[in-house]
Amino acid sequence: MLIPFPTDWQTALVLVPHPDDPEYGVAAAVAKWTTAGKSVAYALASRGEAGIEGMAPAEAGPAREIEQRESARIVGVASIEFWGFPDSAIMNTVELRAAVTEVIERVRPQVIVSMYGGPGWGPDMPNQSDHIEFAAAVLQAYDALDDKPRWLFENSPEATHVEEVGDHVETAVQSLAAHRKYLSVLDPDTPVNDQARAQVEMATAAREDYDNQRVVGFELKRRSR
Repeated sequence: MLIPFPTDWQTALVLVPHPDDPEYGVAAAVAKWTTAGKSVAYALASRGEAGIEGMAPAEAGPAREIEQRESARIVGVASIEFWGFPDSAIMNTVELRAAVTEVIERVRPQVIVSMYGGPGWGPDMPNQSDHIEFAAAVLQAYDALDDKPRWLFENSPEATHVEEVGDHVETAVQSLAAHRKYLSVLDPDTPVNDQARAQVEMATAAREDYDNQRVVGFELKRRSR
């Protein structure tokens, strides 16, 4: 049985490897949380510099950072940082785990939301190596903490918890559409807003096992206290 996402917290930290990762999954939930007065911070391992075909990394990285900052602003996130690990070559290294540890200890969130680290989202939908390695680094860093945040979730197809987001879908669409350069190259034949809407509709699909409400799904990976 699906469980409602916890409400008794004030600060969440969203940890992802790339720009647009929050928008592809959890932006509607983030918009709901910030609207309710909660604080959400983003930390990204890379600037996504390998993500725009035909654009040099030195140009793509700054462009994607600008788009990510605007996406975050739209959903009410003011605190965002980029660590500069190499896009498309992220590994579960000592250095990455140290970065994860440092931001957790500095932000001191009650909730961590990380990337799904499983093999795939469904048939013919394999997970990316960067996502798998990054998720493993987050789990390993969390397990080594002396003072652990209360919850660690992954945005996952194997949801244990859900956040109802029906009133925040449109904000999430706007947030993903802010990745205009990225999306316009990813699928030049489909308008950016249409791409964003299709993805957000999928990420916030109504669930029959949750009163047909539109939700974002989370898998509880760790709990402390």
